[in-house]
Amino acid sequence: MSEFKIKSMTPNKIAVKGVIFDLDGTLINSLQDIADSMNAVLSAKGFKIYDYDSYRYFVGRGLRNLVSQVLPVEERSEENITVVYGDLMKEYEKNLITKTTLYQGVPAMLDELKARNFKLAVLSNKDDGFTNKIAGELLSKWSFDVILGLRSGIPRKPDPTGALIVSKTLNVAPEDTLYLGDTGIDMHTALAAGMHPVGVTWGFRTRKELTENGAEAIINIPGELFQLL
Repeated sequence: MSEFKIKSMTPNKIAVKGVIFDLDGTLINSLQDIADSMNAVLSAKGFKIYDYDSYRYFVGRGLRNLVSQVLPVEERSEENITVVYGDLMKEYEKNLITKTTLYQGVPAMLDELKARNFKLAVLSNKDDGFTNKIAGELLSKWSFDVILGLRSGIPRKPDPTGALIVSKTLNVAPEDTLYLGDTGIDMHTALAAGMHPVGVTWGFRTRKELTENGAEAIINIPGELFQLL
């Protein structure tokens, strides 16, 4: 039996009608493509590059924030960040799905959710255009009701605005929505939106981060989700 970290709900079921997924680290393993693209830009400018494991902690708040973290401290002016961010966007656009794949077990999980008639959505801090391109390549089989990435006018997670927009579009109340993600940012987003935060351990961050940031439950493989629904 898998261990769940339940706080306020019963340990058996969470009654929901819709499921919102984070993208990177939850549905897709995109770490190497992001890291390779960022490292190519850094290397071209003569800056330090980082290993894949380091990027597990750099990602999560959008690509512009990634740039601000990996640049040398003395190079982090707004002007430099803007320039390097533009270079990264061009590089990453060429490598969106070079190495990126769905995590093992995700297709079967999505099949079962669709079979049970749950409404499904994606909410990501990745650029909206990139989010939809990746979804079009890797997630088109499942006909998500909403796919929303970072757009002008919508604050990035953990601000709950995007999650609430998705909830309204799905016509599912926040309290009837489960939010699945791999970072503390995702847990805070769900809590701020009044949704059920469920963490996954196969992504970029740790179980400790998820529990410390309010996860109502934690699952270790995609199929374990159905022990909660």
